[in-house]
Amino acid sequence: MTKHIADQPRLRGQSRMQHFLRQDRDAMPHESSLSLQTRPQGRDGQLRKSAEFARIERGRLA
Repeated sequence: MTKHIADQPRLRGQSRMQHFLRQDRDAMPHESSLSLQTRPQGRDGQLRKSAEFARIERGRLA
């Protein structure tokens, strides 16, 4: 009696994973990780001044 077709081992699983990992590594570093590493732009003194003026306007002096 011979084995059924479904009983045969699949040999393509490992090579498929290797190709997937190679494509993923080629895309490194990912755009989202680079955007998280950069500092936010526009952190000059003007933003802090406006926040302080708004605080004084509300009546909080300390």
